[in-house]
Amino acid sequence: MSTQVSEEVREALHEGRPVVALESTIIAHGLPRPRNLAVARELEALVREGGAVPATIAVLDGTARIGLDEAALTRIAEDPSVRKLGHRDLAPALATGATGATTVSATAWLADAAGIRIFATGGLGGVHREWTETQDESADLRLLAQVGVTVVCAGVKSILDVPATLQRLETLGVSVVGYGTDRFPGFYLSSSGEPVDWTLRTPHEVAAVIRVQDELGGPHAALIVANPVPHEDQLDPALHDRVLAQGLAAAKEKGITGQAVTPFLLDHLTVHTGGASLEANLAAVRGNVRLAAWIAAAYRGRP
Repeated sequence: MSTQVSEEVREALHEGRPVVALESTIIAHGLPRPRNLAVARELEALVREGGAVPATIAVLDGTARIGLDEAALTRIAEDPSVRKLGHRDLAPALATGATGATTVSATAWLADAAGIRIFATGGLGGVHREWTETQDESADLRLLAQVGVTVVCAGVKSILDVPATLQRLETLGVSVVGYGTDRFPGFYLSSSGEPVDWTLRTPHEVAAVIRVQDELGGPHAALIVANPVPHEDQLDPALHDRVLAQGLAAAKEKGITGQAVTPFLLDHLTVHTGGASLEANLAAVRGNVRLAAWIAAAYRGRP
Protein backbone atom coordinates (compact mmCIF):
# COMPACT_ATOMS: atom_id res chain seq x y z
CA MET A 1 0.00 0.00 0.00
CA SER A 2 1.30 3.44 -0.91
CA THR A 3 1.38 5.29 2.41
CA GLN A 4 3.26 8.40 3.43
CA VAL A 5 3.52 9.27 7.12
CA SER A 6 4.60 12.85 7.77
CA GLU A 7 7.96 13.31 9.46
CA GLU A 8 6.33 14.88 12.52
CA VAL A 9 3.86 12.03 12.97
CA ARG A 10 6.48 9.37 12.26
CA GLU A 11 8.85 10.79 14.88
CA ALA A 12 6.05 11.12 17.45
CA LEU A 13 5.01 7.49 16.96
CA HIS A 14 8.60 6.29 17.10
CA GLU A 15 9.21 8.18 20.34
CA GLY A 16 5.92 7.09 21.92
CA ARG A 17 4.48 10.60 22.03
CA PRO A 18 0.71 11.21 21.79
CA VAL A 19 -0.85 11.40 18.33
CA VAL A 20 -4.48 12.05 17.36
CA ALA A 21 -5.92 11.07 13.98
CA LEU A 22 -8.37 13.45 12.32
CA GLU A 23 -10.64 12.70 9.37
CA SER A 24 -10.66 14.88 6.26
CA THR A 25 -14.24 14.46 5.02
CA ILE A 26 -15.42 17.23 7.34
CA ILE A 27 -12.92 19.51 5.58
CA ALA A 28 -13.75 18.56 2.00
CA HIS A 29 -17.47 17.83 2.25
CA GLY A 30 -18.80 18.84 5.65
CA LEU A 31 -18.24 22.59 5.74
CA PRO A 32 -18.62 25.52 3.34
CA ARG A 33 -15.55 27.11 1.76
CA PRO A 34 -13.47 28.98 2.89
CA ARG A 35 -14.49 28.25 6.47
CA ASN A 36 -13.51 24.60 6.06
CA LEU A 37 -9.81 25.39 5.79
CA ALA A 38 -9.91 27.66 8.84
CA VAL A 39 -11.63 24.89 10.83
CA ALA A 40 -9.08 22.32 9.66
CA ARG A 41 -6.26 24.51 10.96
CA GLU A 42 -8.17 25.18 14.19
CA LEU A 43 -8.69 21.47 14.90
CA GLU A 44 -5.00 20.72 14.40
CA ALA A 45 -4.17 23.62 16.74
CA LEU A 46 -6.52 22.21 19.39
CA VAL A 47 -4.72 18.87 19.24
CA ARG A 48 -1.39 20.62 19.79
CA GLU A 49 -2.80 22.64 22.68
CA GLY A 50 -3.85 19.37 24.29
CA GLY A 51 -0.29 18.06 24.13
CA ALA A 52 -0.56 15.77 21.09
CA VAL A 53 0.50 15.71 17.45
CA PRO A 54 -2.32 16.00 14.87
CA ALA A 55 -2.45 13.45 12.05
CA THR A 56 -5.08 14.56 9.55
CA ILE A 57 -5.58 11.70 7.08
CA ALA A 58 -6.45 11.82 3.37
CA VAL A 59 -5.51 10.24 0.03
CA LEU A 60 -3.63 12.43 -2.44
CA ASP A 61 -2.77 11.23 -5.94
CA GLY A 62 -3.02 7.58 -4.94
CA THR A 63 -1.00 7.90 -1.73
CA ALA A 64 -2.50 7.55 1.74
CA ARG A 65 -1.20 10.52 3.70
CA ILE A 66 -0.98 10.27 7.49
CA GLY A 67 -0.43 13.86 8.58
CA LEU A 68 -0.92 16.68 6.07
CA ASP A 69 1.30 19.68 5.44
CA GLU A 70 -0.24 23.09 4.69
CA ALA A 71 -0.30 22.52 0.92
CA ALA A 72 -2.08 19.18 1.26
CA LEU A 73 -4.56 20.54 3.80
CA THR A 74 -5.34 23.45 1.49
CA ARG A 75 -5.83 21.15 -1.48
CA ILE A 76 -8.28 18.95 0.41
CA ALA A 77 -10.20 22.06 1.48
CA GLU A 78 -10.26 23.90 -1.85
CA ASP A 79 -10.28 21.31 -4.66
CA PRO A 80 -13.91 20.57 -5.63
CA SER A 81 -12.91 17.31 -7.33
CA VAL A 82 -11.81 15.68 -4.05
CA ARG A 83 -13.77 12.45 -3.61
CA LYS A 84 -15.29 11.00 -0.44
CA LEU A 85 -13.56 7.74 0.48
CA GLY A 86 -14.83 5.06 2.82
CA HIS A 87 -12.57 2.13 3.66
CA ARG A 88 -14.03 0.10 0.77
CA ASP A 89 -12.84 2.83 -1.61
CA LEU A 90 -9.22 2.81 -0.48
CA ALA A 91 -7.95 0.06 -2.78
CA PRO A 92 -9.37 1.55 -6.01
CA ALA A 93 -8.37 5.07 -4.94
CA LEU A 94 -4.78 4.06 -4.26
CA ALA A 95 -4.55 1.91 -7.39
CA THR A 96 -5.89 4.59 -9.73
CA GLY A 97 -4.06 7.59 -8.29
CA ALA A 98 -7.21 9.27 -6.99
CA THR A 99 -7.47 12.08 -4.46
CA GLY A 100 -10.06 11.87 -1.72
CA ALA A 101 -11.05 12.82 1.81
CA THR A 102 -11.40 9.96 4.25
CA THR A 103 -14.59 9.18 6.16
CA VAL A 104 -14.70 7.68 9.65
CA SER A 105 -14.21 4.13 8.35
CA ALA A 106 -11.28 4.96 6.05
CA THR A 107 -9.62 7.20 8.63
CA ALA A 108 -9.94 4.57 11.37
CA TRP A 109 -8.53 1.90 9.04
CA LEU A 110 -5.50 3.97 8.04
CA ALA A 111 -4.90 5.23 11.58
CA ASP A 112 -4.91 1.67 12.89
CA ALA A 113 -2.50 0.57 10.17
CA ALA A 114 -0.16 3.42 11.11
CA GLY A 115 -0.25 2.56 14.82
CA ILE A 116 -2.32 5.57 15.92
CA ARG A 117 -4.60 4.66 18.83
CA ILE A 118 -6.74 7.79 19.25
CA PHE A 119 -9.08 9.25 16.61
CA ALA A 120 -11.39 12.27 16.97
CA THR A 121 -14.42 12.89 14.78
CA GLY A 122 -17.86 14.49 14.94
CA GLY A 123 -20.49 11.76 14.81
CA LEU A 124 -20.45 8.16 13.65
CA GLY A 125 -22.58 6.62 10.96
CA GLY A 126 -25.02 3.96 12.07
CA VAL A 127 -28.20 2.06 11.34
CA HIS A 128 -30.62 4.07 9.24
CA ARG A 129 -34.26 4.53 10.04
CA GLU A 130 -36.56 2.00 8.34
CA TRP A 131 -33.66 -0.47 8.28
CA THR A 132 -36.09 -3.38 8.03
CA GLU A 133 -37.09 -2.09 4.59
CA THR A 134 -33.82 -0.65 3.27
CA GLN A 135 -31.11 -2.74 5.04
CA ASP A 136 -29.13 0.52 5.07
CA GLU A 137 -26.30 0.59 7.60
CA SER A 138 -23.11 2.65 7.69
CA ALA A 139 -19.85 0.86 6.92
CA ASP A 140 -18.47 2.58 10.04
CA LEU A 141 -19.98 -0.02 12.35
CA ARG A 142 -18.50 -3.20 10.94
CA LEU A 143 -15.13 -1.51 10.37
CA LEU A 144 -14.98 -0.38 14.00
CA ALA A 145 -15.30 -4.03 15.01
CA GLN A 146 -12.00 -4.70 13.22
CA VAL A 147 -9.65 -1.90 14.31
CA GLY A 148 -7.98 -1.18 17.64
CA VAL A 149 -8.59 2.54 17.79
CA THR A 150 -10.32 4.69 20.38
CA VAL A 151 -12.85 6.93 18.65
CA VAL A 152 -13.93 10.10 20.44
CA CYS A 153 -17.25 11.24 18.98
CA ALA A 154 -20.53 12.93 19.86
CA GLY A 155 -22.51 9.74 19.35
CA VAL A 156 -24.13 8.97 16.02
CA LYS A 157 -25.94 11.41 13.78
CA SER A 158 -29.40 12.02 15.18
CA ILE A 159 -30.99 11.41 11.77
CA LEU A 160 -30.25 7.70 12.33
CA ASP A 161 -31.90 4.98 14.40
CA VAL A 162 -29.92 5.42 17.61
CA PRO A 163 -31.27 2.42 19.60
CA ALA A 164 -30.68 0.09 16.63
CA THR A 165 -27.17 1.48 16.19
CA LEU A 166 -26.29 0.83 19.83
CA GLN A 167 -27.67 -2.70 19.54
CA ARG A 168 -25.58 -3.27 16.42
CA LEU A 169 -22.42 -2.03 18.16
CA GLU A 170 -23.12 -4.44 21.00
CA THR A 171 -23.57 -7.32 18.57
CA LEU A 172 -20.28 -6.45 16.88
CA GLY A 173 -18.44 -6.35 20.21
CA VAL A 174 -17.57 -2.65 20.07
CA SER A 175 -17.30 -1.12 23.55
CA VAL A 176 -19.18 2.14 24.15
CA VAL A 177 -18.58 4.43 27.12
CA GLY A 178 -20.13 7.78 27.94
CA TYR A 179 -17.74 10.55 28.88
CA GLY A 180 -19.22 12.32 31.90
CA THR A 181 -22.69 11.07 31.00
CA ASP A 182 -24.88 8.01 31.44
CA ARG A 183 -26.79 8.84 28.25
CA PHE A 184 -25.60 8.32 24.70
CA PRO A 185 -25.15 11.70 22.98
CA GLY A 186 -27.30 12.66 20.00
CA PHE A 187 -24.68 14.45 17.90
CA TYR A 188 -26.44 17.85 17.68
CA LEU A 189 -28.03 17.11 21.06
CA SER A 190 -26.34 16.44 24.39
CA SER A 191 -28.47 13.34 24.87
CA SER A 192 -30.29 10.92 22.61
CA GLY A 193 -32.15 9.61 25.64
CA GLU A 194 -30.56 6.17 25.25
CA PRO A 195 -28.53 4.84 28.24
CA VAL A 196 -24.92 3.71 28.12
CA ASP A 197 -23.60 0.90 30.31
CA TRP A 198 -20.36 2.62 31.34
CA THR A 199 -19.47 6.17 32.32
CA LEU A 200 -15.89 7.48 32.50
CA ARG A 201 -15.08 10.93 33.85
CA THR A 202 -11.43 11.72 33.17
CA PRO A 203 -8.94 11.24 30.32
CA HIS A 204 -6.89 9.04 32.68
CA GLU A 205 -9.86 6.71 33.21
CA VAL A 206 -10.23 6.36 29.44
CA ALA A 207 -6.49 5.76 29.08
CA ALA A 208 -6.72 3.04 31.72
CA VAL A 209 -9.41 1.26 29.71
CA ILE A 210 -7.25 1.42 26.56
CA ARG A 211 -4.31 -0.07 28.44
CA VAL A 212 -6.46 -2.94 29.71
CA GLN A 213 -7.64 -3.55 26.15
CA ASP A 214 -3.97 -3.83 25.20
CA GLU A 215 -3.35 -6.33 27.98
CA LEU A 216 -6.43 -8.43 27.23
CA GLY A 217 -5.54 -8.88 23.59
CA GLY A 218 -8.17 -10.98 21.88
CA PRO A 219 -10.47 -9.68 19.15
CA HIS A 220 -9.50 -6.35 17.64
CA ALA A 221 -12.28 -3.78 18.17
CA ALA A 222 -12.64 -0.06 18.72
CA LEU A 223 -13.51 1.75 21.93
CA ILE A 224 -16.18 4.41 21.39
CA VAL A 225 -15.90 7.36 23.77
CA ALA A 226 -19.23 9.17 23.46
CA ASN A 227 -18.62 12.79 24.42
CA PRO A 228 -21.75 14.99 24.47
CA VAL A 229 -21.79 18.45 22.94
CA PRO A 230 -21.95 20.99 25.80
CA HIS A 231 -25.56 21.64 26.80
CA GLU A 232 -25.22 25.35 26.05
CA ASP A 233 -23.98 24.59 22.52
CA GLN A 234 -26.49 21.95 21.52
CA LEU A 235 -29.18 22.54 18.91
CA ASP A 236 -32.51 23.48 20.48
CA PRO A 237 -34.18 20.05 20.93
CA ALA A 238 -37.64 21.24 19.86
CA LEU A 239 -36.22 22.87 16.72
CA HIS A 240 -34.19 19.74 16.00
CA ASP A 241 -37.18 17.40 16.28
CA ARG A 242 -39.42 19.62 14.17
CA VAL A 243 -36.93 20.18 11.34
CA LEU A 244 -35.83 16.54 11.29
CA ALA A 245 -39.44 15.35 11.00
CA GLN A 246 -39.94 17.76 8.10
CA GLY A 247 -36.74 16.53 6.45
CA LEU A 248 -37.72 12.87 6.77
CA ALA A 249 -41.11 13.63 5.22
CA ALA A 250 -39.47 15.60 2.39
CA ALA A 251 -37.01 12.78 1.66
CA LYS A 252 -39.83 10.27 1.45
CA GLU A 253 -41.88 12.56 -0.81
CA LYS A 254 -38.92 13.09 -3.16
CA GLY A 255 -38.10 9.37 -3.26
CA ILE A 256 -34.62 9.89 -1.79
CA THR A 257 -33.15 6.60 -0.58
CA GLY A 258 -29.87 4.86 0.26
CA GLN A 259 -26.67 6.86 0.55
CA ALA A 260 -28.44 10.02 -0.64
CA VAL A 261 -30.58 10.24 2.51
CA THR A 262 -27.86 11.33 4.95
CA PRO A 263 -26.49 14.30 2.94
CA PHE A 264 -30.05 15.36 2.12
CA LEU A 265 -31.11 15.39 5.77
CA LEU A 266 -27.93 17.08 6.97
CA ASP A 267 -28.35 19.82 4.38
CA HIS A 268 -32.04 20.15 5.29
CA LEU A 269 -31.10 20.62 8.95
CA THR A 270 -28.47 23.22 8.13
CA VAL A 271 -30.81 25.25 5.93
CA HIS A 272 -33.93 25.02 8.08
CA THR A 273 -32.20 25.72 11.38
CA GLY A 274 -30.54 28.81 9.94
CA GLY A 275 -27.10 27.25 10.30
CA ALA A 276 -27.60 26.40 13.98
CA SER A 277 -27.09 22.67 13.33
CA LEU A 278 -23.73 23.42 11.71
CA GLU A 279 -22.60 25.42 14.75
CA ALA A 280 -23.68 22.59 17.08
CA ASN A 281 -21.73 20.17 14.87
CA LEU A 282 -18.60 22.30 15.12
CA ALA A 283 -18.96 22.69 18.88
CA ALA A 284 -19.14 18.91 19.17
CA VAL A 285 -16.10 18.38 16.96
CA ARG A 286 -14.02 20.91 18.90
CA GLY A 287 -14.90 19.23 22.18
CA ASN A 288 -14.07 15.79 20.79
CA VAL A 289 -10.70 16.94 19.45
CA ARG A 290 -9.74 18.51 22.78
CA LEU A 291 -10.74 15.38 24.69
CA ALA A 292 -8.95 13.08 22.23
CA ALA A 293 -5.71 15.04 22.73
CA TRP A 294 -6.03 14.76 26.53
CA ILE A 295 -6.73 11.03 26.28
CA ALA A 296 -3.76 10.51 23.96
CA ALA A 297 -1.52 12.38 26.39
CA ALA A 298 -2.81 10.35 29.35
CA TYR A 299 -2.36 7.10 27.43
CA ARG A 300 1.24 7.96 26.71
CA GLY A 301 1.86 8.77 30.37
CA ARG A 302 1.95 12.55 30.08
CA PRO A 303 0.25 14.95 32.53
